[in-house]
Amino acid sequence: MSNVTIRAVEFTADQKLLEFINKKMEKLNQYFDRITHSEVYLRLEGKSSNIKDKTVEIKVSIPGNQLFAKSTSKVFEEAADETIDNIKRQLKKHKEKLRN
Repeated sequence: MSNVTIRAVEFTADQKLLEFINKKMEKLNQYFDRITHSEVYLRLEGKSSNIKDKTVEIKVSIPGNQLFAKSTSKVFEEAADETIDNIKRQLKKHKEKLRN
């Protein structure tokens, strides 16, 4: 899946985090091979002086549908893992519906 857009909202994400998310997103093709585009939003929750949580939102576009998941955690990697797992479940469910 080469159509992954990662947007860090109001901050600059480091390259290590971007690579981590890209690597995880690539694996989604194993669950459903007709993903047309994905958008990942990284947000810092809280006031600028004391940022508490990190939020990851993912939108995945597939023919005729759009899947969405959102997770919040203390670290981006954990939130990304949780959100991607949620998208995996949705992709499996969608694939199952197509088979029936």
